[in-house]
Amino acid sequence: MGMNRMPLIAGNWKMNLDHLQAVAFVQKLHWTLKDAKHEDDSVEVAVFPPFTDLRTVQTLLDADKIAFALGAQDLSTKDSGAYTGEISGAFLKQLDCRYVIIGHSERREYHAETDEVVAAKVQAALRHGLSPVICVGETAEDLEKHGASAVPVAQLEAALASVAADADIVVAYEPVWAIGSGQAATPQQAQDVCAKLRDVVGSVLGADAAARTRILYGGSVKSANIAGFMREPDVDGALVGGASLVADEFAAIIRYQKHVGV
Repeated sequence: MGMNRMPLIAGNWKMNLDHLQAVAFVQKLHWTLKDAKHEDDSVEVAVFPPFTDLRTVQTLLDADKIAFALGAQDLSTKDSGAYTGEISGAFLKQLDCRYVIIGHSERREYHAETDEVVAAKVQAALRHGLSPVICVGETAEDLEKHGASAVPVAQLEAALASVAADADIVVAYEPVWAIGSGQAATPQQAQDVCAKLRDVVGSVLGADAAARTRILYGGSVKSANIAGFMREPDVDGALVGGASLVADEFAAIIRYQKHVGV
């Protein structure tokens, strides 16, 4: 974990929790952290609910002065118009979203999102003052065929095309072979790829951007393995899936600094 980068623990709810369940969950997470005397300023926490929950969660965060950042799971490449079912970055900005996940492996796989679509979505996010969480990663097949890091590096280079050097972006490395498998990458595997991704940010956006940009690991993250990842110099946080839906477990991940040896 780079000393000057605020760690980011991001909970991607995927297609889980309706807006009522979201209220109960966010309140429970908030009080679990409060009871544990968690210091809000040591780690940034972001939650990524489904679109139908965003307004409700925004209102709750405001009303209860809860210090979580809000993010969306996707956005349109377009800003407005005849695009049935699409969500504009302008709408997300109006809901105080700070972040938006772009190019998640599930979107790449199930919605055939190409590197070009991902790049256009990154541009759309930045146009509206949203920080894109740019997801890159490789499948087991990619790993065997191209070796570690080749695919995520190429994906990130494509996603950063036309991005300004001072843009506020986050990168998330998700080895697709690790997601939901229970089989996380080792901290060393995560570090190796995250270091190469930082090199890409440096070569495309410059040294300042490389030093400032947070790179997250995602893929079967749990409270039992988060501390090992966070010890690595180029891993600045985690994009958490299933474990982010369990308040006690997600709170324990957020409090990784209390685990032995971090």
